[in-house]
Amino acid sequence: MKIDHINIVVSDLKQSSDFFQILGFTIEDEALLKGEWISKVVGFPDTEARYIKMKLPDDTIFLELIEYYNPVGAKDPDIGKPNQVGFRHIAFNVRNIESLTEKLEEANIELFSDIQVFPKTGKKIIYFKGPDDIILELAEYKT
Repeated sequence: MKIDHINIVVSDLKQSSDFFQILGFTIEDEALLKGEWISKVVGFPDTEARYIKMKLPDDTIFLELIEYYNPVGAKDPDIGKPNQVGFRHIAFNVRNIESLTEKLEEANIELFSDIQVFPKTGKKIIYFKGPDDIILELAEYKT
């Protein structure tokens, strides 16, 4: 029917939540995840984690950030490379990509390049790094 949420495992829940609030997300819910039910869902005995559910003002898809306390996951050293196999990035449809890019620069967020234009459509795009080197994109469609 529709995408319900996107879940990202992070190493520092507060830092990641603060980062996504810079992008305009607000916190909708947060909770400790513990007990037999979550252990069965993820397949790890004695699972303990905390999550924060976030949302953009005009969106219905939630972003869930989760930090595992038990078991703690390993970090993939290549997660920040655009050609790494698997899930690669989340793209945000925006207005005024230039203003948002300036906001990212002011927050010392690592950009891959300056804003690029996709020749076929005129769409403006830019990749940048989020917490734990996750790749994110701003996309502004030509109007």
